[in-house]
Amino acid sequence: MQDLTIVQELAALALPLIFGITLHEAAHGWVARLLGDRTAEMLGRVTLNPVRHIDPLGTVIIPALMYLTTHFVFGWAKPVPVTWQNLRNPRRDMALVAAAGPGANLLMALLWAIIAHLGYALGGVSPWVAQPLLAMGGAGVSINVILMLLNLLPILPLDGGRVLAALLPPRVSARFGRLEPWGLFIVVGLLATGILSAVLTPMYGAIVNLIATIAGLH
Repeated sequence: MQDLTIVQELAALALPLIFGITLHEAAHGWVARLLGDRTAEMLGRVTLNPVRHIDPLGTVIIPALMYLTTHFVFGWAKPVPVTWQNLRNPRRDMALVAAAGPGANLLMALLWAIIAHLGYALGGVSPWVAQPLLAMGGAGVSINVILMLLNLLPILPLDGGRVLAALLPPRVSARFGRLEPWGLFIVVGLLATGILSAVLTPMYGAIVNLIATIAGLH
């Protein structure tokens, strides 16, 4: 975000980041409810109210510090509980519940691109309105594409790992599940070695360009 102070950049990031992380979790609960599990609903987690999902450390402090030090944004909200025994078809439905989070991020990326397009259209009429819309819209696209790609990594406990576990044969899935306690360390290791960036950067660029084209930003 060029020509913005650090305070302005953080202000532009705030709403896209909070909603990108929290609505990701709400989507898990909403799909779980549709598929027979009302655990999240009974705990008040099937809601668009971000306050119900915010984890102060993972949703606010860590993302802000990471952005200020590395310009890379990553965070998390309070996990939405899912009782897999309540699902109508547990293996299939757990995959659908897991996929709902990245799907929500993709939808939000498209919505933020439309907001950026509106800001671009207003540039010659109301610059004071256009600049915040452009900044937030651009941040919203970037944050949600990053969250979508990171969560689709086939590593437990990420959503991609949940989908893969549901698709694998039961015995293989059980063995794969034993790696879950090491999942965070694997992700940090991939990030520290640059492997994660090398894998995700081309996909990130391709998806952002596609979204920008769909929203008429090219």
